Amino acid sequence: MDSTEIWKNCIDGVGKHISPQHLATWFKPIKVLGGGESTLELEVPNRFFMEWIKDHYALLIQDVLRKNTKKDFSLMWKVSTSEAAKPDNAPQRPSPKKPTTTKKKKGANSKNPLSTKYTFKNFVIGKDNEFAHAACSAVSDHLGSKYNPLFIYGGVGLGKTHLLQAIGNKVLERSEDTNVCYYTSERFMNEFINYVSRQKMAEFRKRFRNVDLLLIDDIQFWSGKERTQEEFFHTFNALYEAHKQIVVTSDKFPKDIKGMEERLRSRFEWGLVADIQPPDTETKVAILKTKAKADGTILPDDVALWLASINSSNVRELEGYLNRVIAVSSLTGKEINLAMSKDALKNLTSFHDDRILSIEEIQKAVVAHFNIKISDLKSKRRHKTIATPRQIAMYLARKYGSFSYPEIGDSFGGKDHSTAIHAVKKIEKAVKEDTDIRQAVNRLINNLGVG
Repeated sequence: MDSTEIWKNCIDGVGKHISPQHLATWFKPIKVLGGGESTLELEVPNRFFMEWIKDHYALLIQDVLRKNTKKDFSLMWKVSTSEAAKPDNAPQRPSPKKPTTTKKKKGANSKNPLSTKYTFKNFVIGKDNEFAHAACSAVSDHLGSKYNPLFIYGGVGLGKTHLLQAIGNKVLERSEDTNVCYYTSERFMNEFINYVSRQKMAEFRKRFRNVDLLLIDDIQFWSGKERTQEEFFHTFNALYEAHKQIVVTSDKFPKDIKGMEERLRSRFEWGLVADIQPPDTETKVAILKTKAKADGTILPDDVALWLASINSSNVRELEGYLNRVIAVSSLTGKEINLAMSKDALKNLTSFHDDRILSIEEIQKAVVAHFNIKISDLKSKRRHKTIATPRQIAMYLARKYGSFSYPEIGDSFGGKDHSTAIHAVKKIEKAVKEDTDIRQAVNRLINNLGVG
C-alpha cells in the first residue's frame, strides 16, 4: 500500500472511535505528503491544529496504524504555509493597515450590550467543549489573524452564546476602544429590514463594516432569507479583506444548514470550524456546582449528580432545574437535599426524570460495588467473582442504557452479542430467584440514581 492508501485506511479506523463531526473537523484537513516503509509525512493547516492532534489523537492514530499494518509508524507533521492553506476562491487580502475609521467607545454598542456574566473564567471546560473554548480564547487574543472566520456549532444550550460573548468581553476588557458588535441573527435581520424600509442602507453598511469584531449568534435562522444572506455576504467580504474578526454560531455544521447560500457556507469554512458536543455527566456536575456557587448556594454532591444524570443534553435546561431547586429552598427554608430536589421538580411539565446511563458509568459503579477492576469486566475470566459482576453490568446497560446487544458486548472486551444476550437473560431470572443478586442489583440501581 502507498502512503495515501495507508492514511485513508487509518482515517476509516479512527472513524470507528470518534464522532463524524470530530472526524470532519480534525482529519479531513490533513494532507498526505508522502512517507516510507514505516513513516508518514502529514500536512496540517496550522501549528495550533498540529498541537491539538498530537495531544488528543496521536495515540489513537498510532494504534490504528499498528492494527492495520502490523508496524509501528513514525508520524512527521508539517505545518502548511498561510498561502498554501488559503482556499483557492478566497479573496486576496491586502497587507494590514492602520484602521482609518474612528474607534468607538464601549458605549457605542450599548443597544446590544454583551452580558458580563459570560466570561472565559466561568465557562466550565470539559472534553466535549475543550477545543471550542481554546479556539475562542485564541481568537480573542489575535483578532483577524488566527482562525478567521471562527464558526462554532452545536446543539441548543451547550454554551455557544457563552463562548461568543466571552470573546467580546475579553476583547473589551483588554481595550475598551475596540469596536465590538454582538448581534443575534434575528436582530441583524430585523435591523437590515428596518434600514431597507427607511432607505438608509449606507448607514447600515457603515455600522457593520467598520467594526473590529463581529459576533453573530444562531446564523441558521437566516435559512431561506436570501436578501439578508446577500447583505451579510458583502459584509463578510468587507470585514475579511480588512483583517477584521468574524465569529458566528449555528446549531449545524456549515454544509448542513439548509437554505443557506453555498458561497456563504464555503466562507464559513475558510477559517476554523469548532463543534461543541453534549457534556458528559462529570462536566454537567461541574457546571451545576459552578452555577450554584455563583448564586451563593452549596449544592450537595448527590443532588448535583442526580440533576446531571437527567436525560437532557441541554445545559440551559438543567440550569433551569437548578434554579427551581434553589428558589424552592429559599422560599420555603428547606435544606437542599435529594428528596427535596425531586419534590421541587416533580410538577414541572418539562421535567422528565429519565436517566440514560453510559456504559462507563455502569462499569464504574459495578467495579466499586464488587471491589474489582474495569479490566476484570473486560477480561475473559469466567470465575464467578468476575463473571457475575460482568453479567450484572451488561444487564444494567441493557435496561438503563438502551444499548444494543452488539454495543454491550463490544464494550466488555469485544464480547459477542450472544454473550450479552445470555448475561441479560441470566440476571433477569436471578433477580427473581436469588436474594443476593436482587439486593446487589437494587443497591446498584440506587447508587446510579435510577431507582
